[in-house]
Amino acid sequence: MAGERRSTESTTAVAVVIALAVAVVLGVVVWTSHRPTPSPPAAAPARTPVATPAAHVSPLTGQPGAAGSAVLAVKVDNSPQGRPWTGVADADVVYVEPVEGGVTRLLTVFASHLPPSVGPVRSFRESDIDLLAAYGRPALAFSGNAPELDRLVSSGPVMPVSPAQVAGAYHRGRGDAPHNLYGTPAGLVAAAQGVAAPRDIGFRFGAAPAGGQPAADVVETIGSTKVDVHAANGRYTVAFNGSPTVTANGPATVVVQRVPITTSAIHDVVGAPSPTAVTVGRGPVDVLRDGKRWTGTWSRPAPTAPTTFTGADGRPMTFATGPVWVLLARAPG
Repeated sequence: MAGERRSTESTTAVAVVIALAVAVVLGVVVWTSHRPTPSPPAAAPARTPVATPAAHVSPLTGQPGAAGSAVLAVKVDNSPQGRPWTGVADADVVYVEPVEGGVTRLLTVFASHLPPSVGPVRSFRESDIDLLAAYGRPALAFSGNAPELDRLVSSGPVMPVSPAQVAGAYHRGRGDAPHNLYGTPAGLVAAAQGVAAPRDIGFRFGAAPAGGQPAADVVETIGSTKVDVHAANGRYTVAFNGSPTVTANGPATVVVQRVPITTSAIHDVVGAPSPTAVTVGRGPVDVLRDGKRWTGTWSRPAPTAPTTFTGADGRPMTFATGPVWVLLARAPG
């Protein structure tokens, strides 16, 4: 009886173990069949394309490409004895100013292109100091000033690179003195350590605004010099007293900035008082481009500030892309 009881208990224990094992297996199967399927990993967010930087645009001409790393202003003779010039067609900006005797002189500004030679180089005027202040601290090439002007430029917002500072960057060319001095722009810029790079002086470039009056031929008078401007092939030719001086690669925009002309306290080397074109303040302006004329207002609150050109509709006046010439003509009244 005892042996039979032990056999029965052993059988029962084995059965229990088997039952538990089956239950465990069934539980694992059931749990596995009901476990949620893992979600696939989230896709990495798409990378935003990086825009290619736009080509650099010159603030002086609106043209893409290298704007230059330094601003060089050169005072150029515009008397009959000083023409034809050298290198002026490569200037980004050219100002035509009145000087003594009713003649004019050019203030040429280079940054995008430096010609091999420029000239004839002559003395600057009081007007140039205020004009160039808007450029920061540009280099200024000149020769043969009255003593008062030398003191003015030494304390002004320009870096002088006259023959007194950089004799090796000048050479004598055709004609007689003082109409035969020429500068080498590369040498002038190399000597001007810390000279300003091109910056915004107020010019705005873009499509021509609506309206505008046809004006293929325009005649202005600066001092007693007649300036003829003629539109041709998207540019302008320029003649002084009937003598053509710019017939190819001329300005794309001509700005006729009408300014007060005052008599300076500074005299030239023969004692004649110099006329001064006042470019700080406000006055009327004509913008010539694409064979048309737009009339508006120029405004400049301080010498270091850019000049704003505003149309009759209150919007900025836009210039055609390319070199800009500014005629500083006497304001009416």
